[in-house]
Amino acid sequence: MNKSYTGSLRARRTLIYICFGILTLLSLLPFAIMLADSTRSVVQLNTGVSLLPGSSLGHNIKVLLSYDFNLGHGMFNSAFIAVVSTALSVYCSALAAYALVAYDFKAKRLVYAFVIALIMIPGQVSMVGFYQFMIQLNLLDNYIPLILPGMCAPASIFFLVEYMGTVYNKDYADSARLDGASELKIFHSVMLPMMKPGLATMAIFGFVFSWNNFLMPLMLISDKNLYTLPMMVQTMTL
Repeated sequence: MNKSYTGSLRARRTLIYICFGILTLLSLLPFAIMLADSTRSVVQLNTGVSLLPGSSLGHNIKVLLSYDFNLGHGMFNSAFIAVVSTALSVYCSALAAYALVAYDFKAKRLVYAFVIALIMIPGQVSMVGFYQFMIQLNLLDNYIPLILPGMCAPASIFFLVEYMGTVYNKDYADSARLDGASELKIFHSVMLPMMKPGLATMAIFGFVFSWNNFLMPLMLISDKNLYTLPMMVQTMTL
């Protein structure tokens, strides 16, 4: 009986390892294609996707270095925007989610419904109005309009509200209040540690979104010194 159970357990583990191995290879596939494409010419790229390396790596590097902008500076610009935007977005969204979960007030359901409604509105719908508003505030060629709009992203608030609903324990907050802790102290010392997995998830999504953001910087930034990395890459031709 024990041998049969042990054999079955080993078979399950082997199957799980095989599945995870396949998923790992699939997740690495885009990076392999990217590395292969970096060695191929434009003609070869137009023939389709391939894992076989080309012979144009040296030419591609020369073309890359021939541009009059600094890719390192563009990478710094993108990293600065992404880090600051992600930090503000995660913190402010967590604060809003805590208010919606921990407190009962009359407009609570209405506020949450409003957050969900905002998720369903495409960002492109408000771009023209946002651009005109930034002109009035004289904030073109500035990082502020690329950072501040993400401070309370509706999708982040929605996710953290749902996540906090599974980990929030009112008794912990009440105990902290009895010890004289302020509401912000409770949030920072009790709630945030409980939300670490959810915060990490939203930080990853927020950073990737901000790093890859192309349309908004293209609309608001014309100074080449402020170009983000996606904007620089878009101007390249081999």
